[in-house]
Amino acid sequence: MNELKKIKSALISVFYKDNLDPIVKKLNDAGVQIISTGGTKTFIESLGIDVTSVEEVTSMPSILGGRVKTLHPKIFGGILARRDNNSDLDQLTQYGIPEIDLVIVDLYPFEETVQSGAAEQDIIEKIDIGGISLIRAAAKNFKDTLIVSSVNQYQQLNDLLIKNNCASTLDERKMFAKEAFAVSSHYDGAIFEYFNSDDSSDSKRLSFNNRKSLRYGENPHQKGEFFGDLEKVITQVWGKEVSYNNLLDIDAAIALINDFEETTFAILKHNNACGVASRDTLKQAWIDALAGDPISAFGGVLVCNRVVDADTAQEINKLFFEVIIAPSYDSAALEILQSKKNRIILIHKPSQLATKQYRSLLNGVLVQDRDVVVEKPSDLSVATKLAPADSKIEDLLFANKLVKHSKSNAIVLARGKQLLASGVGQTSRVDALVHSIEKAKNFDFSLKGAVMASDAFFPFADCVEIAHNEGIDTVIQPGGSVKDNDSIEYCDKHKMAMVFTGKRHFKH
Repeated sequence: MNELKKIKSALISVFYKDNLDPIVKKLNDAGVQIISTGGTKTFIESLGIDVTSVEEVTSMPSILGGRVKTLHPKIFGGILARRDNNSDLDQLTQYGIPEIDLVIVDLYPFEETVQSGAAEQDIIEKIDIGGISLIRAAAKNFKDTLIVSSVNQYQQLNDLLIKNNCASTLDERKMFAKEAFAVSSHYDGAIFEYFNSDDSSDSKRLSFNNRKSLRYGENPHQKGEFFGDLEKVITQVWGKEVSYNNLLDIDAAIALINDFEETTFAILKHNNACGVASRDTLKQAWIDALAGDPISAFGGVLVCNRVVDADTAQEINKLFFEVIIAPSYDSAALEILQSKKNRIILIHKPSQLATKQYRSLLNGVLVQDRDVVVEKPSDLSVATKLAPADSKIEDLLFANKLVKHSKSNAIVLARGKQLLASGVGQTSRVDALVHSIEKAKNFDFSLKGAVMASDAFFPFADCVEIAHNEGIDTVIQPGGSVKDNDSIEYCDKHKMAMVFTGKRHFKH
């Protein structure tokens, strides 16, 4: 299995030529015949290295504006020929086909072209035909042919050429073949998703690269991994490696803070906000967010939408927490926060979270659009005789943002753009409200003049009655219950204001 097979000939045709030159030089120094075409051939010749053109091998020019270059039996025969099959070898001799032991090829940047907003014709031209065929052919014949299918593998190939003196083992060729099929399947999946942008097909293709092994999953006995490019969303500047549970909280924190434009600080625990405040200064936002639940904040995940300054960092540093996420940090603030070696400090980069959400269950996958609705004053419909005061509208929208990001059933109590308390993940909406009231009282918050937000409608009048008895006078909820009038009549009778949004925000 580990017998070395010498590389005698190589076909090289790539879009990305960065870091290709040391590989080409090593192959040349080892006497490997190099076959190439187009820009790659020109690049190799610029290094002073002799190249056999694909056209010389095939006796055919590149045609159709470069759409057909390598698609020829004299190329694919040399890649697919089984070296232990006498009939295959006889046919190579009969038709003058050279054996090809190494194929270095990458694919046109289809995904990048789509993301650039290019015209459809430009996108279609970036659907690689020759490259994808070469990759599949060489990977299929891994017993005899080594396939390098991405610029990301150049360093690995270079190391292999040095270690084995331009040779490879069967195990190494099979490993490169595995990665080649990962490249080709991801590429085809991306093309399908482009053509299926309207979701009209009954099929779905999900492909994720860049595996990151985690210490474990939700619990130590569960294996955990992350697939994706975290660097596009966050940069870690300090602390221990992020965990599976950290990532769940980080995702929830970023989704929440993205809904706020004002200076806002939030503290999350197990994906739910336990403290949030919007203020004129970040320091005051932190102080008031922490006041919402200083007990749950211990070991939590912190997130804000402004640069963290030294004064704010001094206050934050008084608390033990796992993770902090911010757009940036003053140098003095960073020095303060780095006083704990395991504390995870992240920079949140401007980026868009995935528009689709996936959840595996039973023997399949659930797919839904991400809930990106953020209600505005114009979205509110006054359901009661009494309209909320202008001063309450901001609180209603503030509370509604929080309840949207809380586990159902959820109730949020707020005043002055500060989270007073929430009841989350309850099997009864009444339980969620009772829990939030009890929690607010535990931290000495008066609920007089507070607002209440619910993630779904009230099927009965019990919640508005309980809220009214605690001094809450304004309510925001989706509406839509067949018994909406019960809640409306109670509010009217007790001079409460209630608005409907028409949008439910369940989160399970």
